[in-house]
Amino acid sequence: MDRRNFLKLLPAGIAATETLAATAQQTHSATKPNFLFFICDDLTFRSINSLNNPEVHTPNLDRLVSAGCTFTHAFHNGSWSGAVCIASRTMLNTGLTGFRAQTQADLVHTWGETLGNGGYDTYICGKWHLDPVLLGRSFKQVGCVGPAMFFSTAENGQAYNRPSPGNTWQPDDKSQKGHWLPTDMWKNEAPGRIEHSDSVYADIASEYLKSRPAHGANPFFMYVGFNSPHDPRQAPKEILDLYPQEKIEIPPNYLPDHPFDQGDNRVRDELLAPFPRTKEAVQLHRREYYALITYMDSQIGRILDALEQSGHASNTYVILTADHGLAVGQHGLLGKQNLYDCSVRMPLLISGPGIPRGRRVDELVYQHSMFATTCDLAGIPIPKTVEFPSLVPLLHGETELHDAVFSFYLNFQRSVRDRQHKLIVYPKVNQVQLFDIVADPWETKNLADDPSMAEVKQKLFERLQKFQVDLGDTLALKPI
Repeated sequence: MDRRNFLKLLPAGIAATETLAATAQQTHSATKPNFLFFICDDLTFRSINSLNNPEVHTPNLDRLVSAGCTFTHAFHNGSWSGAVCIASRTMLNTGLTGFRAQTQADLVHTWGETLGNGGYDTYICGKWHLDPVLLGRSFKQVGCVGPAMFFSTAENGQAYNRPSPGNTWQPDDKSQKGHWLPTDMWKNEAPGRIEHSDSVYADIASEYLKSRPAHGANPFFMYVGFNSPHDPRQAPKEILDLYPQEKIEIPPNYLPDHPFDQGDNRVRDELLAPFPRTKEAVQLHRREYYALITYMDSQIGRILDALEQSGHASNTYVILTADHGLAVGQHGLLGKQNLYDCSVRMPLLISGPGIPRGRRVDELVYQHSMFATTCDLAGIPIPKTVEFPSLVPLLHGETELHDAVFSFYLNFQRSVRDRQHKLIVYPKVNQVQLFDIVADPWETKNLADDPSMAEVKQKLFERLQKFQVDLGDTLALKPI
């Protein structure tokens, strides 16, 4: 990415569009809450110290966990692309389920557009990775929008196939580009200084919060997208030093390779490490994954501090989630082009006015419900096109929005998951997996051929077929 293209993506506070309704109802806006929304890239659900992973340092994510409600079972609905984040973010910002989001996203009101028309100042900083027309419709102000991915090297260059003989790429080497960016691209200063993309986004987002008047302004919807912890997983040396490679734990579901071709088994993500996967390779990539999470966490903390200093914290809902998870050495995989929990499940944290501190909700939900949830909290009508329901009832103690959740990946994979079991069907290679998620949360024991599980398998397959009808999935599946 050259200087000219990056500058196009950093208008630093210039209004993005006039297509949204510019007038707000001032008499009502003072009582409406603000929303600070964080979306991370590739952040799996097992990535927060206080929830489920004592190996990773996340003091600021822990801070959000203790401040509000954690949805422990949040999922994405699937992907029509190897770039799973495109599909997930499209569903998030339109409220459409997967098969309709693929074709109808430009026909419906977006999340930011809806809140903007409801009197909100809408602002984005960071990763968007969707159509620029949707960006213009969604946000009245753009602090900065970076690229979909920060490339460190050319395709299959030294950032890939690690560890391997002769590969000297290091995540703290600022000459390797990627997340390491020259600051003169966005600041009026002489060339030479290099800064991490997470720090850039935190600087700009914090400045926006500090510029907000404490009283009398419209409420704000602030969308902050981090590219982290997506590869290239680069972080400062002092953060990497927190994670000695030889001490990184190997996940219980480690395999040298996936037992069969699940579809796209040699997609770009999977080329980051050699085949077969060694434990050394898994430790290397998980070390860098954890380090980037910790660095991102520190920058989220800076933004949270700026919110506190702005005087708006008491009337602001803070939401943190991710577009999807990531395998990083689980099941013989590194990427997210699979339907194991490590990839389809992500954190979802909500804190703010009236939300009990330290609350946990174990109900099955979709991350894409944030559109409806924020409208509900703001007292703004939810557009009829939004298909994912508000989570506000669960915040107030009600139970079960979904008896099961569905996910898909291209035409390679389909899954259905209820409270206890998950069924994954691979129609291209005639494979089926059945897991007891309660007894086997790492999805290591396939029960599909167990005669005692035949009834469970058939009921889940019928539920999967019902999802297909309801969601407009036309892929024909053979009886299992």
